[in-house]
Amino acid sequence: MKTFTTESMTDILSWAQETLKEAETITIEVLNPDIGRGHYAGETLTINGSNYLYRSYKGWSDLGELLFCRMLTPKPISENTIAITYEKLDLSDSFHHCDAQEEKYGITSRFAAIHKNEEPAFLSPYLRALRNVKIGEKKRVLNLGINTGDEFDLIRQILPREEYLSLELIGIDHSESAISVARERFDEGNATFYAHDINDLDSLGLGKFDLIITIGTLQSSGLEFKPLFMSLVQNYLSTDGAIILGFPNCRWMGGEMIYGAKAPNYPYSEMSILVKDIYYCKKYLQQKKFRVTLTGKDYLFLTGTKINLIHS
Repeated sequence: MKTFTTESMTDILSWAQETLKEAETITIEVLNPDIGRGHYAGETLTINGSNYLYRSYKGWSDLGELLFCRMLTPKPISENTIAITYEKLDLSDSFHHCDAQEEKYGITSRFAAIHKNEEPAFLSPYLRALRNVKIGEKKRVLNLGINTGDEFDLIRQILPREEYLSLELIGIDHSESAISVARERFDEGNATFYAHDINDLDSLGLGKFDLIITIGTLQSSGLEFKPLFMSLVQNYLSTDGAIILGFPNCRWMGGEMIYGAKAPNYPYSEMSILVKDIYYCKKYLQQKKFRVTLTGKDYLFLTGTKINLIHS
């Protein structure tokens, strides 16, 4: 166990990165964050004649995430200090690295173990987006990349039953096994699911929608991002329709949602492509007279709602 009192976070990070090259776990003894509640990281606290630099539990949790480690439950060491253990994540335990022969997003895949609605960093901005578009006032909702239906389930949870049942929900995904599960989950009669190629939406004759939702789908390698996005806005949104686009800025591995999407040719998170795609969608929607907001962290939610122009 390594003890840190007044060392800088630069020193702690450097030590941790170097030690984890050989070790599967590391343990550090640090000031109990509960003692310094309300202080900012790096403030000096003098306790019983000893100096400590303060860090919060959030700061120590962030450190674990940056190290691709799981932070275990801290344990008291002394009256003023605790021990924090970081355990390396199994980076191979991820749907991102599935076998080429496996249905990557099917019900037997590692992706099926993920429940985004149980992650506060996903749930909160998605809820905000749904409320921003006034989901209770919509009639027809299309979700591209619905998988087993979690995004519809949240709508079902937050709306009064009568309002929910008045919605017509259409979900599309290429995974037949996931769509089969979605059909079982939503048996109230107001939801229809298609196992279908999103590149070929026109063949379904879907009509127009008051809301289109697509989270973590448009940037998939098999889709033409810009043409598909423009087609959705031009051909599938009603006159006063709204759109919610979710852009992943995270990776799923070892049971954890880790901030920062992996970019090609970079050994670390690099956001240029993500920002470029978001900016393109934002600018396009604004040109089409949408009010656009961008919220979130691990998932970035771009929400577009029509601007009602009132002429005098």
